[in-house]
Amino acid sequence: MRFLYLHSINMKTRTRRLRGNETLRRMVRETRISCDALIYPLFVREGKGIEEELPSLPGLTRYSPDTVAKGIDEALSAGVRSFLLFGVPKAKDENGSSACDEDGVVQQALKNIKKRFADDAYLITDVCLCEYTSHGHCGLIRDGKVDNDATLPLLAQTALSHASSGSDMVAPSAMMDGTVAAIRNALDAERFKDIPIMSYAAKYDSAFYGPFREAAGSAPQFGDRKSYQMDWHNSKEALKRIEIDIEEGADIIIVKPALPCLDIISQTARQIKLPTAAYSVSGEYAMIKAAAASGFIDEYKTMCESAVAVFRAGADILITYFAKDLAAAIRKGDVG
Repeated sequence: MRFLYLHSINMKTRTRRLRGNETLRRMVRETRISCDALIYPLFVREGKGIEEELPSLPGLTRYSPDTVAKGIDEALSAGVRSFLLFGVPKAKDENGSSACDEDGVVQQALKNIKKRFADDAYLITDVCLCEYTSHGHCGLIRDGKVDNDATLPLLAQTALSHASSGSDMVAPSAMMDGTVAAIRNALDAERFKDIPIMSYAAKYDSAFYGPFREAAGSAPQFGDRKSYQMDWHNSKEALKRIEIDIEEGADIIIVKPALPCLDIISQTARQIKLPTAAYSVSGEYAMIKAAAASGFIDEYKTMCESAVAVFRAGADILITYFAKDLAAAIRKGDVG
């Protein structure tokens, strides 16, 4: 008994000693974040000379293809070098035709960025139709319902057009069954066998996407997305969909949203041998911003704590609108 008592005291003393000063606390941290693990989403709107603040996402700017280099440059200066591009076209139709246009908004942005920054910026492109369809759904509508199989060729063609324009990685988010296989086959059939696929394999039908839909103009005009996005009551379904996407050729797996899905991130990281990315979505960002603006929380500390929680759960990569601010926090040693 005396040995057990002394052992307990010694362990408590050791733990206290390891919190002795800031340098030591940083030295023994279990969870560390690198700027290399951050991906910064950027919205690109068709047109010229556009630099407009997003009302739903305070502090963020929507650019046009000719001005997006400014957003890239600012992020690179902050220490972030990976970007996820979302396009906002002028014209939309029922088939989302402009998504795969070789001169589309994302395709223009890719060419301009690569011309300016070459390999300094790593460019990932979202592959979906919701920003391009007049009805706002992620797939083609047939008889009032999303037609999964009819959508696949258009998604594959969109990914191919992105790769042709300079995308370093494609990220299909439409949640159509068979998307990863369709895209992998299309890329491999051309000269793009080395282009990785980062799949939104576990994307829940979440209420946290509202600010994004305003920024991207992608809210569904009728119904909802429950028929193809996942029910947030389920976890086994997420692991099954992840397994399927890996079999089809996914190279990185995304779990979305992040904070409401820490359990899914943890299970995914333990189960798979591929990198796990978490998408801290627009609603998570907007909540922190709104609560901080009201004086209820400290924005900086909450941002840091939230990001660390995602990595502590097992994520290897974090897609976040706070990427530039987190890079600064990493340099200061607050989350690194």
